[in-house]
Amino acid sequence: MAREQDILKMPPPSQPPKLTTRRIGIHTSSAGGVENAAERAYRLGCNGFQMFSSSPRQWAQYELARPQCDEMKRLREKYDLKPLVIHTNYLINLASITEDFLKKSIEAFRGEIERALAVCAEYLVSHPGSFRGADREKGLLQTAAAIAAASHGLDLVKGGLTILIENTAGAEYSLGSSFEQVAEVIEHARHHVPVGACIDTCHTHVAGYDVVSEEGFRDTMTKLDATIGLKNVPVFHCNDAKAARGSKLDRHQHIGKGTIGPEPFRRLLNDPRLMDAAFIAETPIDEPGDDRRNVAALKALVR
Repeated sequence: MAREQDILKMPPPSQPPKLTTRRIGIHTSSAGGVENAAERAYRLGCNGFQMFSSSPRQWAQYELARPQCDEMKRLREKYDLKPLVIHTNYLINLASITEDFLKKSIEAFRGEIERALAVCAEYLVSHPGSFRGADREKGLLQTAAAIAAASHGLDLVKGGLTILIENTAGAEYSLGSSFEQVAEVIEHARHHVPVGACIDTCHTHVAGYDVVSEEGFRDTMTKLDATIGLKNVPVFHCNDAKAARGSKLDRHQHIGKGTIGPEPFRRLLNDPRLMDAAFIAETPIDEPGDDRRNVAALKALVR
């Protein structure tokens, strides 16, 4: 926590961060108020960012004050920070077959939507959930139904909010480790809410897709386009991986320092089909300044 707070204690940049033709950001702390996440993102050199709108590991609902939301809007306009991506609470499991847990998950997810609308976020990213105790197909249908229930009566279209289903690393009961599974949730949920996908590079790699070789990267992007559609992927989580391809171990590493390496990120960032996408790092902070260095590493790969 101290490392993120120290960013605010530093003097503001004497010059605006170096411009880039891509929207590049990082998951940023909202400690001290959600509006502080925007200030931190700017000071880290971002022109887009992701944050939690409440504690990621607590069920307690957090209501954002209007002045916080207004200040967030002012800072985003001042610094040209877009998009704002909200990542949902880690406790939420929209595929749960346990009635009480599913009820809590739906209530928490509704709170996530309400807060995302309050701060005028463009995207709300959610993992599709775990189907333990059921089967995969039932889990995919349950997730879509839970999204519909949580969003009932809320106008996401008017609020400019799209829910994004994130692909996963492939743990035993987790949904979404294949592009086909993510596409299925989107297909069922799109009748109720604006919905798309967020593709995580680390998750894709450890789930077994080849993103490292030039041919493999090209084939993976072709599969992504054929299943989900590149036009339906407005956000990429740019994370290198500590574990090997196909390991199913979700361990993020600094950009260019893991088993993926820098070249796949260069290809991704310079793909002309992704001109309008945002690229958000969720890399670790092992040493002070790692967040700034990972943002700079992504920006340096843009031609």
